[in-house]
Amino acid sequence: MSTIEIISKERIRYAVLTFFLAQGLCFSSWASRIPDVKDIFDVHYAFYWGLVLFLIPVGKFVAIPLAGYLVSKLGSRIMVQAGIIGYALSLFAIGTASHIVLLGIFLFCFGVFWNLCDISLNTQGIEIERIYGRTIMATFHGGWSLAACLGALTGFIMIVMNVAPFYHFSLITLIIILITFVSRRYLQGDAPAEQEEKPKPEKVERKFRMPEKLLLQLGLVGLFALIVESAMFDWSGIYFGSVIQAPKSLQIGFLVFMVMMTMGRFLTNYAYNAFGKKNVLLIAGSLIFVGFLTSALLGEVFTSMVGKVIVNSLGFMMVGLGISCMVPTIYSFVGAKSKTPVGIALTILSSISFIGSLIAPLLIGAITQAFSIRYAYLLIGVLGLCIILMVKYTNAFKTGE
Repeated sequence: MSTIEIISKERIRYAVLTFFLAQGLCFSSWASRIPDVKDIFDVHYAFYWGLVLFLIPVGKFVAIPLAGYLVSKLGSRIMVQAGIIGYALSLFAIGTASHIVLLGIFLFCFGVFWNLCDISLNTQGIEIERIYGRTIMATFHGGWSLAACLGALTGFIMIVMNVAPFYHFSLITLIIILITFVSRRYLQGDAPAEQEEKPKPEKVERKFRMPEKLLLQLGLVGLFALIVESAMFDWSGIYFGSVIQAPKSLQIGFLVFMVMMTMGRFLTNYAYNAFGKKNVLLIAGSLIFVGFLTSALLGEVFTSMVGKVIVNSLGFMMVGLGISCMVPTIYSFVGAKSKTPVGIALTILSSISFIGSLIAPLLIGAITQAFSIRYAYLLIGVLGLCIILMVKYTNAFKTGE
């Protein structure tokens, strides 16, 4: 293999990695400023705000069939560029919204381009793995997490400096557009699908078949995990502002959550070797359960603001560490144990799990409106206990590591 080929492969890999970085940066830039956007529109009803946030997963849901069609027709090379630019411009548009209806429309578009970018980028990742002849997808997702951390830190700095979301989002949009124009030349065309001449199949009656029980069990755990993720992505900043009533300089909930989630992603493989995958999930469920309870029940034990911030931050850190390994580990169990073809199995699993993203904004908004976000987090914490029971007592996790 020549040096030119090696350099070319490295350039391709790092170019695709920059798009994962851009996607993570875009996501966390929005998530870090959710409390400020809520304040700009002076939304006092938590359920109403939950309805507004609900438009993001609705957009993502709509984009699932659209992304599959466009990637197959236009190729992931074109769709990565269209997806990431649309994602960035949607972020910019959110910063310009002057009415709550416009904000809702832009959030829906944000969700659509989120999934368009996600699916096309992962398709590129698979293509890069084919070029390398080995698994390197974890480095791409690790890069996403690192960029999300950087975005959370940038968001925190912008909040402390009283920079309006419009200027913050404009800066991030320009950075992402620059990344796109620099790295686009190294994106790869999709490998042509092998076409074989097959005899025309006889007409057969199609019957509905229930998904494999294993996938239903794994999908339910994934659903719980996505509710937890949504609770932290969308509401952690609001929690620090409304429950703890921390000043902007101490609103670090989303930041510490993302830092621990990122660390957990990089430590997951070591944890597999040390404890085994089943035990990793049990530990993760325990951390989620204890983390939410720490914030919801002990978050106001201290009278000093610093004490409240420390206790709640510890709770958020435990949740971040716990949730970091949930989805990758569930996917790993699918590959190891499912008898359904992998592509179909992952589609079924993702479809069941995605319901969690749809439930979370409305559930948390309704409970917060009726009682308090503390009670909402207390309920979400119980899902950590549900994960423990599912992992411990269902067949999906009984054998195989």
